[in-house]
This record gives sequence, C-alpha cells and structure tokens, in this order.
Amino acid sequence: MSALYMVVGTLIALGVLVPIHEFGHFWVARRCGVKVLRFSVGFGTPLLRWHDRKGTEFVIAAIPLGGYVKMLDEREAEVPAQLQEQAFNRKSVQQRIAIVAAGPIANFLLAIIFFAAIAMLGSEVVRPVIGAVAPGSLAATANLQAGDEIVAVDGEPTAGWSEVGMQLINRLGESGTLDLRVREQGSELESPRQITLNNWQRGVDEPDPLAALGIRPWQPALEPVLAQLDPQGPAAAAGLQLGDRLLSLQGQPLTNWQQLVEQLRGLPGKPITLQLQRGAEQLEVSLTLAVRGEGEKRTGYLGAGVAGGQWPADMLREVRFGPLDALGQGLANTWSMSVLTLNSLKKMLFGELSVKNLSGPITIAKVAGASAESGLSEFLKFLALFSISLGVLNLLPIPVLDGGHLLFYLFEWVRGRPLPERVQGWGMQIGISLVVGVMLLALVNDLSRL
Repeated sequence: MSALYMVVGTLIALGVLVPIHEFGHFWVARRCGVKVLRFSVGFGTPLLRWHDRKGTEFVIAAIPLGGYVKMLDEREAEVPAQLQEQAFNRKSVQQRIAIVAAGPIANFLLAIIFFAAIAMLGSEVVRPVIGAVAPGSLAATANLQAGDEIVAVDGEPTAGWSEVGMQLINRLGESGTLDLRVREQGSELESPRQITLNNWQRGVDEPDPLAALGIRPWQPALEPVLAQLDPQGPAAAAGLQLGDRLLSLQGQPLTNWQQLVEQLRGLPGKPITLQLQRGAEQLEVSLTLAVRGEGEKRTGYLGAGVAGGQWPADMLREVRFGPLDALGQGLANTWSMSVLTLNSLKKMLFGELSVKNLSGPITIAKVAGASAESGLSEFLKFLALFSISLGVLNLLPIPVLDGGHLLFYLFEWVRGRPLPERVQGWGMQIGISLVVGVMLLALVNDLSRL
C-alpha cells in the first residue's frame, strides 16, 4: 500500500467526517438562537481563519485530529447582558439536547448518503459459494458441502461474501443456533441448515468467522507459477525466480497454488523440498520456511505469490439500485452497522469479544489508505463505517462525550433542575479517565499489529 494513499485517505476522512459532525452542532445551535463563537477543524495553531456576518470565527488548525464548536456560555466566561439570551446555558434543556445530539446525527445522515451512493454506483460481488468444508468442522456437522451457495444468514439475504461475513461477525462470542439458507449446486431450491454455537470464538484475539466454521470460499484455481517474490523471503534466498512452475512439495504433486498454501501454513520454520520447472529443465530446491504470527497462529511463509485467477462470469453478481431503493439500502446499512458496532462494544465489555479487536489511529490510517487505493466505492464504504463509529461512540453515556452531556441533560429534564456541579465534575473526571484509557488500549493494539 502506498504511503501517499494512507496520508491522503486519512486526511480526506478527517477533513470530511469531523467538520460534518461539528456542523451538526453548529447548524442546530444557530437555529436555537445560540451565538457560535468559533468553528474549528483541527486543534492547535490556526492556519486559516475568517469570520462570517454573524461574527463566528471559522478556523482550520494545524493538528487535523478532531475539531470543536465553541458557543457563548456563561459557565465559561462573562457574557454581556445584551447577549445573554444567546448563551447556550440559557436555552431550554430540550434545545440543549437537540444541539448536542445533532453532531452524532449528522454522522449517521452522512453514512446514509455514502451507503446510498455506493448502492447507486453498483458493485460486482462474488457469489458466496463454498469451495471446501473442513472435515469434522461445524459446517460439516450441518451438512454444508462444496458448491453450496449461502443465500441467507439468520434470515438476512447475502448477495456476496461481505454480507455473510457481517452476519457471522454479529454472532461472535455467542451461543445458540446459527440459521443458514443454502442453494445446492445445480439446483434452484433453497434449504435450511442449522449450526449450533457454543461461546463461538469467545475472546479470540483476531477471529476469522468463516475459517472457524470450517468454510473456505470458492475461488478459481491458481496455477502454481510464481509471479511475485519477496526479496527478503526464503523463496528468493533459495534462488527461485519469477516464472518458475512448482511441480511438487516434499514429493507430493501440486495441481494448484491453493494446495501449496494450505500445506505450507502448517510448516512454520520447517525445511522443505520443492520440485519446479524452469524453462526446459526441472530443478529441486531445498529451503527453510520463515515464520509468520505467534503461538497457535504461527504459519509457514515462503515469500512468493502467483497471478490472480480469472473469475467465471457465473460466479459474479452485479448489485445496483435506483435512487429510491438506494436510499433504503443506505438507511438499512446504517442501522445494521450501528447495531453491530454497539453489539461489539457490549461483547468487549462482557468478555465475549477480545479487546484486542479495538483499533486506534494507526489501524484507521492503514484502512483508510487501503480503501482509497481500492477505488471510490471501497473508500466511500470506509467513510460510511468510520462515520457510524464516530456517531455511535459519541453517543455513549460517558461524560466528556456528547452522550455524557445528553445524560446530564436528561437527568435535568426529569429532575427539573441540573445535577449538582460537583457530581458533574466527578463524572467528567471519570469520563476523561475512561476515554484516555480506551485510547491508550487502542494504540497498544495498533502497535502490536505492526
């Protein structure tokens, strides 16, 4: 992945999502009669600044990691008598709730727009056809077979593997029945399958739902002809060259690349012997595989790759929607991803999902770059998911976040008067500690992934 894509993708993401969030606060505050003193994108030294006709200062600051809207408020500074009616703290509790909630709501609205745009642009997805089922696996006990197409998971239609993966992620750490509907190879009839889950993948650091079920997606057979070499990998060190055709591993004939990969994964750090065809001659090469991963996730690494295969037309599906249907897709996807985000947070809290799945700024930057490099639809999808994450996280009832302020205002609405300042102060201190702790944990996770 190009570092340029990572930098540009991250800057675009922050340059779009943060201002939209803050604009939500700004727009509703203006309509509630609150005087906005400053609208800042970023923190630190202002790089650009200007004022509008209502006296609001707009700032683009040097550190593009957030932003804020500063409103007139008697709790922060003395307010002239003629401006007191424009102070935030003088507004009704219902208006203050609307102003605070507007930021996250703007994020959800933006996600709807992005998902709708993706639906109208259309995409080509791979049909979720099973390529292989591991013997003795959960999938095998449910009588799933190679060639079956998964058409629904827990009642939700699955046009491609992405939808299958999302539905499976939603069941991580759970017990119960996973309901599948499949279409057998060569048939138009659909039949149900059920898989019994028991604390499925509970606490696993980096869960792979499909592999955990024992399912390997179908993919075109790849010829074992080398098209890529890692200059620092064992293959290059042993003298393998681009264009070499691998014939056998440890004397066992190779018919496709996937077969070789599956065998190498189970041989981390082990010596192997390869037979290969180079031009008109056959050669035998011995080498020792490198190791990738740690503990039970250790796998053998050859440091070579092949060219991608050609997907048959009947294994691909075009997914595209008209404007109205696309809007419905935007609403549905935003809702389902918001629920999935909340559900994942709950599972981390109760130990059903490992907290190592929490990502910080480094991972976000890498994903932003990878999605930007993959094309417009993938980048829009990343922006939509990131916007949903910002909206959901900001609504958590933690003081210092929008959700914490909403919690205080709801108490005020019910009690008829604000909570005591000392209680709010304690809440803010606890909130700051929680937020800083989570940020540090996410950063540690990021560094461990490096």
